[in-house]
Amino acid sequence: MTGKTVGAAQFKADCLRLIEEMGQDRQPVTITKRGRPVARLTPVEAVAPRSIVGAMKGTVLRYDDPFAPATDPADWDANA
Repeated sequence: MTGKTVGAAQFKADCLRLIEEMGQDRQPVTITKRGRPVARLTPVEAVAPRSIVGAMKGTVLRYDDPFAPATDPADWDANA
């Protein structure tokens, strides 16, 4: 196993510091209980933010007449 190995009690006491160190050195932390590994804290892989431009590309299912009214004008009661 690569990275650090800490006991559960030590992890509980030093959790925030260990997370900070892991964020800097990018090494996983294995947490043990009575010498047996029970959990592993790993850094999150960096994901590049997606551009909003083109995010909806390919999602239009139908494109009959974009200038036609959405509903029948008789359905509107503007005087009410």
